[in-house]
Amino acid sequence: MQITISARHGHLSEGTQEKIREKVEKLRRIFDRLTAIEVTVDLENEDAPSLEIRASAEHAKDFVAANSAANVSTALDLVIPKIEQQLRKHKEKLTGHKQTSHKHIEMPGELGPATE
Repeated sequence: MQITISARHGHLSEGTQEKIREKVEKLRRIFDRLTAIEVTVDLENEDAPSLEIRASAEHAKDFVAANSAANVSTALDLVIPKIEQQLRKHKEKLTGHKQTSHKHIEMPGELGPATE
């Protein structure tokens, strides 16, 4: 899995980049078919930097989540649950572990259409 971290309108320290990388790598535990993750930090507004995560997976559209907060680490903490939710929902669709609707459950003793 390839992880790319970039900053617009500023520079991120090595320590900040490493923290972002550690948290983003954990997304692989949720959905192992991830191929690439791009993290973009926009430092244009110093009071509220924005952070966007774009995750690419096999046979799926990109998953995107963004948020802004007082600092980069807080923005990351707000974005991670959003992207995790999208990955879990997609994985659930793929595995198909949804319950069967009550309309499609056959009752015991039910024989089907009546024949004469």
